[in-house]
Amino acid sequence: MEIKDRISEFIQYKNITIAEFERNVSLANGYIKKFKGSIGSDKLSNIISYYPDININWLITGEGSMLKSENSNMVAEPLVEYGKKQTKPRIPYTAAAGSLTSAVEGITADQCEQIPRINIFPEYDFTIIIKGDSMEPKYEGGDEVACKRIDSTSFIQWGKVHVLDTAQGILIKRTYENGEKIRCVSYNPEYPDFSIDKSEIYSMSLVVGLVRL
Repeated sequence: MEIKDRISEFIQYKNITIAEFERNVSLANGYIKKFKGSIGSDKLSNIISYYPDININWLITGEGSMLKSENSNMVAEPLVEYGKKQTKPRIPYTAAAGSLTSAVEGITADQCEQIPRINIFPEYDFTIIIKGDSMEPKYEGGDEVACKRIDSTSFIQWGKVHVLDTAQGILIKRTYENGEKIRCVSYNPEYPDFSIDKSEIYSMSLVVGLVRL
């Protein structure tokens, strides 16, 4: 069962029409019918703001019950002004080299959309929507991933998927140490491995969460 199916199940539970649900959560008319790809955190926030009884963990993963228990805190926090902990930047995948690093540090905040933080994810610094098919089947184009910036107090988990801010732009790959370079590996076998000099990498961030429709 996909997120679209769970939304339909919730709509039936509420005994409302799809059109009414779309209006209530500020979705375009016909959005649910055309649903594919991933659902953004901003839309998730609209849903739980209007329907606070829905269990957001169930909606995203299918785990648990449809309705949120009184003790559950698995909800996205409300949108507040930039700089507060309740929101995180969504980095454009097509951002110029260095933009990801700067945005995480708050320098280019005006260039990034601020979206409510989703508490079912571990601590993260930003999200980014994947483009292309090089990481299929594990990550698909349109998936939104939450990423934790690697700094001096953490370590690189070789073999895990990372977002790299490089001189050539933003890359999302499995990473392996390769001397003075880092080897980048795609899940899609049609894309060959390649290596990039460590000196050309501005920052690395570990993928810690995924939202898929």
